[in-house]
Amino acid sequence: MGVLSGNPKDEPLHYGEIYHIWSYSAKEKTAISTYQLYLSHAGDNDLKRLLNNLVKQARQASVECDELLVHNGILPPPFLPERPLVELEEIPPGARFSDVEIAVAIGVSLSAGLIACSQITGSSIRVDVGLLFSKYYALILASTATALSLSKDKGWLVPPPLQIRRPEH
Repeated sequence: MGVLSGNPKDEPLHYGEIYHIWSYSAKEKTAISTYQLYLSHAGDNDLKRLLNNLVKQARQASVECDELLVHNGILPPPFLPERPLVELEEIPPGARFSDVEIAVAIGVSLSAGLIACSQITGSSIRVDVGLLFSKYYALILASTATALSLSKDKGWLVPPPLQIRRPEH
């Protein structure tokens, strides 16, 4: 029996998997802090609901990644301090993020998450690691669809130039 056969959880992680899992955990912990910041700035209730869901997803992913790292003898990155909620009116107008800015930033973050999960899934040789990041990919994809629908419904989406007239063949 080879070192990479049997129960995937008993197989060693390769250095790329360790780096990606550790980095993804750090990214998710930063996302928690950032989304908590946005929660204080958001005025729209649908946007707040999306942000709360994103915080929960990021927290779950970071805990799962940390458990995987610890199980393999790797010290995970630290959690950042929890951000307290601040009332929107307490933030000076010039220092506030608008709902549009928050929606765009969420879109950018989710797009980066899709790319990261795809890369990690593709470079993993442990089946459990690939499946874990495939799960994260699916969750992020669902959140991306929600964020896009929200941006369209609220009029926050600024589309690139649209092809109105198509060339005739």
